[in-house]
Amino acid sequence: MAGFDWLRDADRPFLFNLVFWAVTAVMAAGLVQAVLLGVGSVLEYVLFAANLGLVVALWPMLPWDRAEGRRWAAPLFLVATTMLGISGAYSTQLPLILIAVANLAFIYSMRAATVILSCLAVVMFAAVPLIFHKTVLDGLQEMGLGAVLAAFVLGMTSSTLAARRSREEARGLLERIRELAVAEERARMASEMHDSVGHHLTVIKMGLENAERFRERRPDAAWEEVRQAKELTVEALADARRWVRALRPLALDGRVGSAALERLAASFDGTGISVRFEVRGEERLLTPDVELVLYRVLQEGLTNALRHAGAENVRGTLTFGHDRVVLVVSDDGKGRDDRSSGGFGLTSLADRARALGGTLTGANATRGGFELRAELPLTEVVA
Repeated sequence: MAGFDWLRDADRPFLFNLVFWAVTAVMAAGLVQAVLLGVGSVLEYVLFAANLGLVVALWPMLPWDRAEGRRWAAPLFLVATTMLGISGAYSTQLPLILIAVANLAFIYSMRAATVILSCLAVVMFAAVPLIFHKTVLDGLQEMGLGAVLAAFVLGMTSSTLAARRSREEARGLLERIRELAVAEERARMASEMHDSVGHHLTVIKMGLENAERFRERRPDAAWEEVRQAKELTVEALADARRWVRALRPLALDGRVGSAALERLAASFDGTGISVRFEVRGEERLLTPDVELVLYRVLQEGLTNALRHAGAENVRGTLTFGHDRVVLVVSDDGKGRDDRSSGGFGLTSLADRARALGGTLTGANATRGGFELRAELPLTEVVA
């Protein structure tokens, strides 16, 4: 179905798409009727069919965002729709002309579209009496009808452009919020890393100072201090490596998805715990806020299991339901009551989950170990 992606172009207003195909269908039916009734010449049929075919061919090529390129298609589409009136569809071409002008407003500016409409109104006023042998009053009536429809189309276009600008501003603000959220988490984790590693280094320093004092009078005690310092050094190094994994950069300019969660789980290989991660259900695109909370929940669950639970195995399960996504992180460690009371950074994650309309719970599992469960709503993501 990839070849029909242009039919559901998110930037093209749905009403324009509907009107375009309705009008072209009416024109095609009129052409068939004219051929069957023998109204007009073969040359007129061919010219009109070619003109209508050009309009239909240009429709999927029209850009509806300045960043798409293909700007040449917009003025060419306006010319092609205007020529439909001359080649035989004067009474039905106006909606397509207005759509063409609206497209120019999307690609260039509202000012350019307004100028073009004004010029078309003048041409229409002059062309109706001359080309179609009608009165000046007929020209005024045609121009009045065109003005009413043009005001509606330009109003709709202006509203759509304003909504698009608001959407872009909201996306920028959301991106900034995500960056600040990650910065806040990294600052908190860096503070905890400083306390943890700093404690180890302080104890190592004191042990080596004791060994230096004992080396002549109590050599056995000195060597014992050195042995303990060596063990603490190994622990400090392992702790530092764990924090480096936890502080790994999080890509903010793309969706995280299950692949990033799997990479996060795999990054804990070699730390002394076995981590399994699986995805259930049909995966769907997640909003950036939901992705970030899921990432942080898994990160928190793995780090806590490694540092505090004494666990050997950790399992992460991401389940996609009809309207919710659930992440469960469970370990086979000793479990800790203080986790469920908001320790280890879970309080802020629970607040974020509630702000998104979800929940985050943590408690000792009935079969032993500890379990984190984040349940968040699934909402449609606009690509």
